[in-house]
Amino acid sequence: MTVSTTLSTIYTKILQGGRLNGDEGLQLLENAPLLDIGSVAQKVRFLKNPQQSVTFVVDTNLNYTNVCDAYCTFCAFYRTEKDADKYTYSVDQMLTQIGKAVEQGVTTVLIQGGLNSALPMEYYEDLVRRTRKTFPSLTPHFFSAPEINKMAEVTEASVHEVLFRLKKAGQTTLPGGGAEVLSDRVKHQISRLSPKGKVNDWLEVHRQAHLLDYRTTATLMYGHLETDEDIIEHLEHVRSLQDEALTAGKEGFTAFIPWSYKRENTPLANKVKVESGPNKYLRMIALSRIYLDNIQHVQASWFSEGKKTGQIALNFGADDFGGTLFDENVMQEAGFYNRTTKEEVLRMIREAGFTPVQRTTEYEHIGYYN
Repeated sequence: MTVSTTLSTIYTKILQGGRLNGDEGLQLLENAPLLDIGSVAQKVRFLKNPQQSVTFVVDTNLNYTNVCDAYCTFCAFYRTEKDADKYTYSVDQMLTQIGKAVEQGVTTVLIQGGLNSALPMEYYEDLVRRTRKTFPSLTPHFFSAPEINKMAEVTEASVHEVLFRLKKAGQTTLPGGGAEVLSDRVKHQISRLSPKGKVNDWLEVHRQAHLLDYRTTATLMYGHLETDEDIIEHLEHVRSLQDEALTAGKEGFTAFIPWSYKRENTPLANKVKVESGPNKYLRMIALSRIYLDNIQHVQASWFSEGKKTGQIALNFGADDFGGTLFDENVMQEAGFYNRTTKEEVLRMIREAGFTPVQRTTEYEHIGYYN
C-alpha cells in the first residue's frame, strides 16, 4: 500500500468519526501534505464546534518569583538564590499587580513562577484566597503542575491534598504548563533535576485535579530534542488522561495548546540551532485537532508563533485564539517579545474569517462581537 493510499484511508477514518492509533498519527505527522491535513482538521473542527466563531479571553500572565531550583535547559526565565536579579513578590505585591490587570478589563490571571523551595503552602493559599475576595469576578488560573509538585514536596503532602487546599481557597482551574513533551526520554534531557522530570509527575497532577472537578488545559512545547514518535506519545498521554476523566464523569481538559520552543538565552540553544517554523506549527495544530478527539478546543497561539501564523491556524483546526496576555515575562527572557490589545485580537479574528466571542477560562461565552 502506498503512502498516498494509506493517507486516504486515514482521512476517511477520521471523517467517519474513527479514533486514530499511534501509527496513523505518525503517518499524518510525517507524510500528510500540509494543506490536506489542514483541510481534514478544519472539517473535524466544525464537526466539534460548528459555529463560525472563534473564542478568546482577556487575560494576563504574571510571575510571583523567578527563583527556581529545576535548572531546565530550555528556560531563560529562572534565577538562583545567588543571582542579583532574583525576586519573590509578597501576596500584597501580587494583588497590586492583579488589580492593575483588572483595571484593563482582565477576567483571567494566569500566575506561574519558579520552583521556589522557600515558599510555604500558606503563601499559595493566601494568594488564591485573597485574589478571590478582592476581585470576585476574576478567575485565578494559577500554578502549573511542577509548582503543585513543589508545594507537595515542601509541605510533605500529597498532590491531592495540595489541590484540595487550593480548591478550598477558591481555585477552580489549572494551567497546563510544565508538560513540555510527555516523554521520559526527552524530559530526562531537558529537565532532569526538576519535579517535572517524569511524565507521570505532570499526569498525576492533572488526574487529581480532574477528580476534584478542576478544569485544566494541556500543552505541548515542541521543536527541541523530541522525535515525531515522542510527539505522538505526548498526544496519546493527553488523550488517555481525558478518557479517564470522562469515564469518571468529570469534564477534564478544556483545551489543548501547542507551541514551539524559543531558544535565545537558554542553555538548550547549544544543542538546538534552529527554531521550528510556521509550517511545523500548523501541522501540529491540525494533528492535535484530529488526534485529540475527546478535547473540545484547540488553541491557536498568536503569541508564541506570530500573529499571521496564529490567524492561519484558525483554518487548520483551531477554534480559540488564546488570550491577550498583557504581561508576559517567560518568553520575553528567551528573546521573544509579542504583545497585542483586545481590539487587535478582535481584528485578527475577523480578518481570518471568523466572528470573535469573548470567553471565560472555562469557555463560557460572555461577549459577542459582530
